[in-house]
Amino acid sequence: MPEPKAASFPKIRGALKFYQIASIITGVMLLLLLAEMILKYSPTHVELFAGGSGGLLWFAPVIVGDGCQWYSLFVPGGMGCDLESTGQTAGGLNLSLFVLVAHGWFYVVYLFACFRVWSLMRWAFPRFIMLALGGIVPLLSFFMEAKVSREVKTYLASREAALAADASDPTTQEAAR
Repeated sequence: MPEPKAASFPKIRGALKFYQIASIITGVMLLLLLAEMILKYSPTHVELFAGGSGGLLWFAPVIVGDGCQWYSLFVPGGMGCDLESTGQTAGGLNLSLFVLVAHGWFYVVYLFACFRVWSLMRWAFPRFIMLALGGIVPLLSFFMEAKVSREVKTYLASREAALAADASDPTTQEAAR
């Protein structure tokens, strides 16, 4: 596997910082999305709204359609089970829907950050898949961020130390002439 060139080290540092920020934001958004899904699809059946006649922050009930069983919300396709939000009638902003959409769009930014680090570090493709999974598996982005940051910083430090040692070694300088 080819190694990154020394000239790309500043780009790698910038890409790593961008990846760290994107990873944390994506992880937090994913946890908020998970909480929203649990509130909506568990027996509580509520969605979070902001503003409107309900107040600053409030939960609106979600009406479950006829014939829905507790398990039908977890089956792909929903077995014809309909959910109807009651919060729109009160004129509020559906924060549950906002979290869903925001995570989806920010996941695209996260994928770009993963691609940038992956391509600059010249890692194998399965590593990119593992990085990408960090945005859809709860808590994985936090663990991946710590692991990748530690690994990239260690790699850069060791390569820079080796390059500095080669530059100060007189036998290497004579061989280069």
